[in-house]
Amino acid sequence: MGIDQMVNDAQTASGTIALFSIVVNLFSIVFVWYILQELKLDVFFKFPRSPKARMFQVVLAVVIGHGFASFILDYWNWTKLLQYFVE
Repeated sequence: MGIDQMVNDAQTASGTIALFSIVVNLFSIVFVWYILQELKLDVFFKFPRSPKARMFQVVLAVVIGHGFASFILDYWNWTKLLQYFVE
């Protein structure tokens, strides 16, 4: 196996991991958005269907969704690293 093939394999693996991370982040944000639809915003906002309230939901979905996705991706990486513990 030549150096060019090794570099190409590493680039493909990095691209696959990046794509997986993007998909997990997007699905996590959508999942949190779906859950936030059940949140009663009239406690926090006078007009819970106003653009400000919707923007708050979007920002909250991104923040919580990213945190959730980070946990999932960290857990995924930790489980992959466990193989070195048993070798």
